[in-house]
Amino acid sequence: MSEEKHQLTSILNSVRDDSESIKKILPLVYDDLRNMAHHQLRRERPGHTINTTALVHEAYMKLVKFPPEGDWDGRRHFFGVAARAMRQILVNYAKKRSRQKRGGENQPVEFEEGFYMTEKKADELIALDEALTRLEKMNERQGRIVECRYFAGYKVEETADILGVSEATVKRDWTTARAWLYSQIKESI
Repeated sequence: MSEEKHQLTSILNSVRDDSESIKKILPLVYDDLRNMAHHQLRRERPGHTINTTALVHEAYMKLVKFPPEGDWDGRRHFFGVAARAMRQILVNYAKKRSRQKRGGENQPVEFEEGFYMTEKKADELIALDEALTRLEKMNERQGRIVECRYFAGYKVEETADILGVSEATVKRDWTTARAWLYSQIKESI
C-alpha cells in the first residue's frame, strides 16, 4: 500500500475515535471529489444545477457523519462510497423537485443557490435510481460499475481498480448494465 493510501486509510479509520481527523481528510480527497461532482453535474443544464462545491461538501459531510460499517479499505473504498453518496444527494434533489411539481409537501421551500432541475431531468434521474436499485439486487457489481462510471465519472481503468476487477469485466458489465437500465427506464418514463 502506498504511503498516501495508507495515510488516508489510517485517518479515515481514526475518525470514529478522533473528531480532529475529519479536518485532515478533506485536503487529501478534495480534488478527486470535486472532479467526481463536476463530471456528474456536466449532465445538467449549464448554470442551473446544484453547484460542484455544494455537492462535494454535502457528499463529504455524509461520508464522515455516516461512515460504512467496519473499517475503511483505503482510497478506492472511500471513493466508491463517495460515488454512492453523490448519487443519493442528486436523487434526493430530483425527488424533491418531483414532489414540488405534483403539489406535494406544500411547505415553503428553502432557496438553494445555484440549484434548478427541470421536471424531465428529475423524472429521468428518479427512474434511473429506481432501475439501478433493482439492478443492484440482481447484480451488485454491475450496479457499482454504473455508480463509478456514470455518477463518479471514472474511466474503465479507475473503475476496475476501485472494484478490484479486470478492465474487461468492467467493460462487459458496463455494456450489459447500460442496456438493461435503458430498457427499464424506457418502460417507466
